[in-house]
Amino acid sequence: MEKRRVVITGMGTVNPLGNTVSESWSAVQAGQCGIGPITRYDTAEMKVKLAGEVKNLDIDSLLGRRDAKKMDRFTQLALVAADECVSDSGLDREEEKLDRRGVIFSSGIGGFETVGEAHKRGSERGWDTVSPFMIPMIISNMAAGHMAIRYGFQGMCSCVVTACAGGTNAVGDAFRHIRDGYAEVMLCGGAEAAVTPLAMGGFTAMKALSESTDPLRASIPFDAERSGFVMGEGAGALLLEEYGHAQARGARIYAEVIGYGANCDAHHITAPAPGGAGGAACMAQALTDAGVEPEAVDYINAHGTSTPLNDASETAAIRAVFGGHAGKLMVSSTKSMTGHLLGAAGAVEAIFTVLALKDGFVPATIGYQVPDPACDLDIVPNQGRRAEIRLALSNSLGFGGHNAAIVLKKWEG
Repeated sequence: MEKRRVVITGMGTVNPLGNTVSESWSAVQAGQCGIGPITRYDTAEMKVKLAGEVKNLDIDSLLGRRDAKKMDRFTQLALVAADECVSDSGLDREEEKLDRRGVIFSSGIGGFETVGEAHKRGSERGWDTVSPFMIPMIISNMAAGHMAIRYGFQGMCSCVVTACAGGTNAVGDAFRHIRDGYAEVMLCGGAEAAVTPLAMGGFTAMKALSESTDPLRASIPFDAERSGFVMGEGAGALLLEEYGHAQARGARIYAEVIGYGANCDAHHITAPAPGGAGGAACMAQALTDAGVEPEAVDYINAHGTSTPLNDASETAAIRAVFGGHAGKLMVSSTKSMTGHLLGAAGAVEAIFTVLALKDGFVPATIGYQVPDPACDLDIVPNQGRRAEIRLALSNSLGFGGHNAAIVLKKWEG
């Protein structure tokens, strides 16, 4: 079967930098930091004081208070992003074959806020007193389910759960679904809302989070003083479309998805494989799928979590795949601005990568001060850069050894 071309025709996001795509991208271009003191609960008795929270979002007015009460925060954020994305695409539901429209939307851990609240209520008042909506609020596939119901998409509806690689897996799986002829339109991305006492306590106990109290020195990917990631929350949604379908309806096209790689380290539940071997194989797979040579890539939006192991192993993986060209690549981590959005990270970062291609602007890795010899790439330190880029790669790596990478191409008509 001939492989079909797949383009991006709509985008939506809510994240620590903004509540729309345009607001978020303006903040990225300005090199703003979306990390600050946690306001969603009292941190007095906890070690971690900072997170990347979504700010000033009136969910009740956007979704309706009655409906929003039946959703965990991760689903609420997902639907806000999806509404922007579908509206941005200009897709007319009345003109669509709905069984050829689908959803693949990720969440790494689903309704964690609801889990914590339900446990508190159950332990205090009895377990049979928990909300009848608890189960459909906590399961990770519910954001995807709500989207399918909301827009009437009757094709494949699925949730990728691959920890921090989930958002990129969702975009890549949607790309393949269209390319291989199973659908014309797929709504994809990821959402996460894990800034809760229970989730933060768990990540703190495993020594994964930064305990810095300085927002500008907490999420510092590739810096020698990095000490852990900063939790973020948010959602990113992209509408992928078969090129002929998009062309026929006169859709605006942001960029083209041309390659996808997905594999597993099969090494350790949290640590990457030595030398970033799994991540390297995944990037190589994505480039082969795209039919492009490593030298054609101009920019990589790195996973870049600000953990000692990840950033060094990702650097090694990039050097292994790109060889001498690695020194010419621009490689930045927008997690320096947003924190780590877990299952939403890859989706939000895909949006930033698309806009980097469209606008010819490479985001910075902000907060960078102390060079690390193990992270010796051009990480676009502190200041974003105007540059004409045609091909970009976005990386995501997750606990369990999951790796995902997508290759995006500038749309030139």
